[in-house]
Amino acid sequence: MTGLRGEAAIVGYVERAPTRNPSRPQRFSIEQWAQLAAEALADAGIGARRVNGIVTNPIGESDRFASATLAEYLGIPINFGEVVDLGGATAAGMVWRAAAAVELGLCDVVLAMLPGSRDYPRSARRPAADRGWYGASSNIYGSPQAEFEIPYGNLGQNAPYAQIARRYAAEFGYNARATAKVAADQRSNANATPHAVFHATPLTIDDVLASPMVADPIHMLEMVMSCHGGAGVVIASGDVAARARHRPIWVKGFGERIAFKTPTYAEDLLRSPIAEAAEAAFGSAGLSRSDIDMASIYDCYTITVVMSLEDAGFCEKGGGMSFVASHDLTYRGDFPLNTSGGQLSFGQAGIAGGMHHVCDAVRQLTGRAGAAQVRDCNTAFVSGNGGIMSEQVALILQGA
Repeated sequence: MTGLRGEAAIVGYVERAPTRNPSRPQRFSIEQWAQLAAEALADAGIGARRVNGIVTNPIGESDRFASATLAEYLGIPINFGEVVDLGGATAAGMVWRAAAAVELGLCDVVLAMLPGSRDYPRSARRPAADRGWYGASSNIYGSPQAEFEIPYGNLGQNAPYAQIARRYAAEFGYNARATAKVAADQRSNANATPHAVFHATPLTIDDVLASPMVADPIHMLEMVMSCHGGAGVVIASGDVAARARHRPIWVKGFGERIAFKTPTYAEDLLRSPIAEAAEAAFGSAGLSRSDIDMASIYDCYTITVVMSLEDAGFCEKGGGMSFVASHDLTYRGDFPLNTSGGQLSFGQAGIAGGMHHVCDAVRQLTGRAGAAQVRDCNTAFVSGNGGIMSEQVALILQGA
């Protein structure tokens, strides 16, 4: 199995406390990017002059040349620039690409930042075009969604994930209390994480089931709430990591699989590409599922968590409901999951929601999770999910 050698490490991170409304003046996305980078470098104890790589997602102020625009804005010439556009899988995809560039000797220190607010200043006279439409990725003439999906209303996220959940119920049965337990256990983790949006707001299984039904069988408290924030990591070579401020977190394995954009074209709604991504990640890391001390799994909906656990091989297909029902998913439990609360209770700061899962693992592996710290936490599984269970990335992270 080919893959990473585990010689690149996450040496610093930043995750802004999410807020339901912007708590500071609007800032351009490149300005947010720079501020996040400065905070992450400070966390790592590395000067900006050491940076020679940038991995980003598309930024609001530049339709093209995003890496060059950021290098120019930051005043940092780079040897490696990459733009990753994988929706919620972007963050995990950024991490393995940065690690690969470091291992290839292209660069020593790479910044991977994701601003978590799209509420940046816009021109009143010449506002940017809205390329989406009711959750569609593109309404541009000639796009498959514009031609085949927008006219028929198969759009957004709530309805497609509900379709997946209904199909799951038809094939395997559906335990509503089990999916609600995912949200309730993750809220317990958020209650031990002071900067989570829903910190100090207890939640029970019955509370979840009593919340309004948004798209049958998905309740309101089983889906993410958008907020503002931002997150990012610094990835560095072994030489730099040896002098960094915190325990290096080595990128041991990765896998990526992209099978379709929308579920209209999925061969099987219930068997997602995370299966191939996770198998590649464990294979390249030379580790097994039993080696994992905590899992940080993309959780836009509770059904996403159940299906990801199955497809990633933590339980058999169709056994996800029983798995979450029979395990304690809190930071104190036998299967610690999304120990900062996940996006369901920490908050989903736009595209930075995927980076939350990377930061969740880094906090645990560096022993900086505070009251939510998992005991003897050395190895983590991280997943990223873009589209509707369509773009999948898996990471294996390990402390030195």
